[in-house]
Order: sequence, then structure tokens, then C-alpha cells
Amino acid sequence: MEIVATGVEVAGARGQLLAPTSLRARSGRLLLVAGDPNSGRTALALALSGRLRPTRGEVRLDGTADPSALRRAVAVVDAPQITEPEGALPVRDVVAEGLSLAGRRSGRRAVRAWLQARELPATERFENLAGLARTRLLVDLAVESRAVRALVLDCPDRHGGDPAGWYELAARQAARGLAVVALCSPHSADRLGVFPARIGADNPEPSTSDTAEGLR
Repeated sequence: MEIVATGVEVAGARGQLLAPTSLRARSGRLLLVAGDPNSGRTALALALSGRLRPTRGEVRLDGTADPSALRRAVAVVDAPQITEPEGALPVRDVVAEGLSLAGRRSGRRAVRAWLQARELPATERFENLAGLARTRLLVDLAVESRAVRALVLDCPDRHGGDPAGWYELAARQAARGLAVVALCSPHSADRLGVFPARIGADNPEPSTSDTAEGLR
């Protein structure tokens, strides 16, 4: 599978939300994309998943501009105020909703088994989970859907901690064959020692070191 964004730009009521950005994401690869706060990281995540129509440019899935196909195939993980779970919810409720959306069994027994397998607390408020545990939970829920073939992680570094943790989670999903895009700050990319694609740029093809095989 291949997702190609060409000159994708998003304008809002008060000005530009996302400067023209071009990039390519492929199955089995993890693409790191860096941008400063307010550079349009969430707008890019939504455009790549067919959930936001670009003002200019286009996003194609396997050569076809089909937003509905993108929405089925691409899961946006933890987009602030959009796919981000309500912080006050207990973890079990977040899991039940995620399993239901993925078309999986979401009754009490199924939720309890899912949580026990991951050693997660059922009654803890979601907002009290550590950043890495939060990201792992949401990634695991996203891939429960059989239709999902790509993930876009929306700024997992905003929760703090060592970026190597969520980067490894993303790399594992790429190694499973998914196309994975991880949006982050330039500082996080520097800490990871990874040369990222840039928001607001016409990004070249990822190098071979960006493939799942090249990830440490």
C-alpha cells in the first residue's frame, strides 16, 4: 500500500493551517514527520487519513484519490481533541469503545481479557496513564480493526518521556507490514537521531534506513 500526499495545503478561517507538504508513506515503512507546534501536524494527520479535505493538493491511496478508502484504511492515533480519548474516562471504557469501533467483541469479559493480557488497570483514569502506556494502548486498539493498513501517530511526544519508546512501538507496526507515519517535534527527531520528513516541504523518497528492516 502507498499513500502519496502532493502539495497538500489546508487553509482555515484565520489563515493557513498547513503549508504545502508532499510525502510518501508505504507498507512496511515508518516515516517520521517533524513540525513545530502550530505547523499543522494534526491537519496533516487528518488529510492523510481522508478525514480533512485539503484546500489545495491531494492525497492518493494506491494511485487513487478516494477519501472514503483512506478513512477505512488509515487510523489516526491520539489526535488532540479528535481521536484523543476523554481523559476522565476509566481505561476499561476507552478499551470498550475502541474494540467496538474496530468491530471486535467489547463486552465486559472481552475488555477484561484484553486489559489483563496487557497488564493495564481497568479502573484507572485514562489521563493518569504514562505517555508510553497511553500510546501503546491506542496503537493496539487501532490495529484491532482488520481494515486498518496504515497508522498515523499524532505527536506522541507531547506526553513527554523518551521518544525512543513510541518510536519503537511505531517501528514494530511497520515491521508487521503496516504503513506508519509518526508526527513529532524537530527536537524529538533530533533526540532519535532520525532525519525526518518536514511539514511544509516537498520531501524526497525515504532512504532505506527508514524501512522496517533498517530500524533498531
